[in-house]
Amino acid sequence: MIAQSQKRNFRQRELGFLMGSSYYIGDINPRIHFLSSKPAAGVFFRYETNYRYAFRFSFNYGSVTGADAKSFEADQLERNLSFKSNIFELSSVAEFNFLEYRIGHDKHKFTMFVFAGLGAFYFNPKADIGNGFEDLRDYKTEGNAKKYARIQPNIPFGLGFKWNIGEKYGIGIEWGPRRTFTDYLDDVSGTYPVLNADQANFTDRTLNNSAEAGNMRGNPSTRDWYFYYGVTLNVKLRESHKPCHTSGM
Repeated sequence: MIAQSQKRNFRQRELGFLMGSSYYIGDINPRIHFLSSKPAAGVFFRYETNYRYAFRFSFNYGSVTGADAKSFEADQLERNLSFKSNIFELSSVAEFNFLEYRIGHDKHKFTMFVFAGLGAFYFNPKADIGNGFEDLRDYKTEGNAKKYARIQPNIPFGLGFKWNIGEKYGIGIEWGPRRTFTDYLDDVSGTYPVLNADQANFTDRTLNNSAEAGNMRGNPSTRDWYFYYGVTLNVKLRESHKPCHTSGM
């Protein structure tokens, strides 16, 4: 009975840090996971309501990059596009532990978990064609009627494994896709526009000048994804208050 009461009344707060990498899947890298991974980091607050469930609020920083030159596809090699973008993300997710877990508990020392929630991120694709990196969005490279928004919503989800390394600390590993609602993470989506002098160098970078207005530049039927993966370190925070236990109470 005491153990069940402890589980019902259990609350735990943690401060955590993510150290890992980020990468992207989209028009320039349509299928190869972990390609061109770049360093990423994050900080999060986790509030556990019982041994199985938790809520996590995170800020993550990473970068993504892609280059047609790394492809084995002839049409991508000819297209010859590339980009890079920093990503700043805020998210809130719910976690579910497959096993009961609690930092500092001898019995509930490890678990696999899954998570899902909502988030938002800032991105800004850039490319260098010889004069340093410039913002691709400013050139409206596909003749967009208006510039796409740099701040977008996303759906973060994923899975991981975590375990105790003492009374106050835990470590984990996790992998988390981000489902976005934009196809412009890499500034590639639709067709080649009628080129003007300002945008030509960034829009048409084909090796043999094969681009023509109206030809496909990307795949507008898909959306871009990005991913975080890495190691986490979690520190159990001091309880804000403890119940007073004295004789007669």
